[in-house]
Amino acid sequence: MAKVFENKWFLLIIIAITWGSSFILIKKSLLVFSPYEIGAFRVGISGLLLGYIGFPVLRKMKKKTLFWVALTGFFGNFLPMYLFPIAQTRVSSSMAGILDSLVPVFILVLGYFLFGIKSKWLQVLGAIIGFAGAAILMYFSETTSEESKLGYALLVVLATACYAVAGLIIKEKLQHVPSVQLSGAVFSVWMIPSLIILYLSGFFSDFTAKAETWEALGYLSILTVFGTAIAMILYYKLIQKTSAVFASTVTYLLPVVAVIWGLLDGEKFSLWYVIGGLLILWGIYLIREKKKDIQPITKYTNSQNF
Repeated sequence: MAKVFENKWFLLIIIAITWGSSFILIKKSLLVFSPYEIGAFRVGISGLLLGYIGFPVLRKMKKKTLFWVALTGFFGNFLPMYLFPIAQTRVSSSMAGILDSLVPVFILVLGYFLFGIKSKWLQVLGAIIGFAGAAILMYFSETTSEESKLGYALLVVLATACYAVAGLIIKEKLQHVPSVQLSGAVFSVWMIPSLIILYLSGFFSDFTAKAETWEALGYLSILTVFGTAIAMILYYKLIQKTSAVFASTVTYLLPVVAVIWGLLDGEKFSLWYVIGGLLILWGIYLIREKKKDIQPITKYTNSQNF
């Protein structure tokens, strides 16, 4: 079983299914909770779950490493957790999943401008083709004018740029920190600010023991445990085993999963969904890393001085 979790394609599919389902879970949670409650709950509770790993690691980290961990947590774990639910008050869950496919494009662009990373022309072509598939899905998706407000859609775009920055930092500056310890550290850093926001948002004082509240809390809990804490560990592991570009291709599969949930929620099926999905898969094929190009990272123990 351990070898299965070392397979990059297995990790990619599991993360895609988990994160692709997160948009519908956010939608269900928004029926009761505010965007700020959802974001704060996800980060704060994930920090509590992973704190037993994160805090011992933080105490051993060098200041420079701690800086990059905090920055990664802000862009990859803190800010996007609020941007997505805020956006989904006006943007549909399937639309949010489709727009999330912009991450690989930002990885390529920001990787060049921030770290001077040059990509192969086939990877650039793959990103363009994959985004074209996502654009087709977005253009032909069933949304209302209320759900498609540009300002809220741009919040999702901003969140994808944040994910790209976090992925690049992990690959360029935090390659030496094991994925489980890295996940625990980033959530531990931003746990206290999130719990403060959760308290100030009225989550505890306004909580009512109604059936719909418990149902929404159930969706939010699933979203937090599987879509945030566990999925982030697997995502960091995938980045370290491959590259930020390859790991970001998970966002090409997210629209497929998000659209499937949309169909189950009553949206109409279109042939354009098939065309867009095939283009997305083609993009992933072109962006993929050859096995011989992937450099394995050195394994570290809990006693490692970061």
